[in-house]
This record gives sequence, structure tokens and C-alpha cells, in this order.
Amino acid sequence: MSIKNISRLRRAKKTRANIKVQDSPRLTVYRSSKHFYAQIFDNLGTKVIVSASTTEKDLKLKSKNNEAAVEVVKKVAERALENGIKKVVVDRSGYK
Repeated sequence: MSIKNISRLRRAKKTRANIKVQDSPRLTVYRSSKHFYAQIFDNLGTKVIVSASTTEKDLKLKSKNNEAAVEVVKKVAERALENGIKKVVVDRSGYK
């Protein structure tokens, strides 16, 4: 592993430890080369509460652009409100 990746994983470990203490669900966003994915986990990170991605058929978006990312986040927020989640903590996965 490269030094940059080791440093990122170290930062991610520290931030996730702080997130567990806050008792708020955790929002993570992943961007692959073709699609965007967003998930809300419980504060321990063991159970996915809400998720959305550009691969879903009801979104019907071009998956590589910023508009698609905005639509995915709107869909996650909509589903989170349906489940009674009003506050989340953003997990950057160690990225600055």
C-alpha cells in the first residue's frame, strides 16, 4: 500500500471513532467510475438504514455528472426523512 493510502485509512479510523461517540447516523458517499452511491448507516456502522444510487431504475439519469449526484443525495434525504432521520454525520472516509 502507498503511504497516501495508509494515511487516509488512519484518518478514516479516527473520524469513524468520533462518529460512533456522537450517536448520529453516518452518511457515506461512494463514487465509482460510472455511478454514485450514498448510504446512511446506524452510528455503529453495522446496519444500512437508507441507500440510493444512480443504478436505480426510478432515477434514470446519466450517471457520471454532478446532476446525477445531486439527485442521488436528494433521494437519500427524502428516504431518510421518511424513516425519521433528521440529522446525520458525514463520513469522508479519510479524504481531506
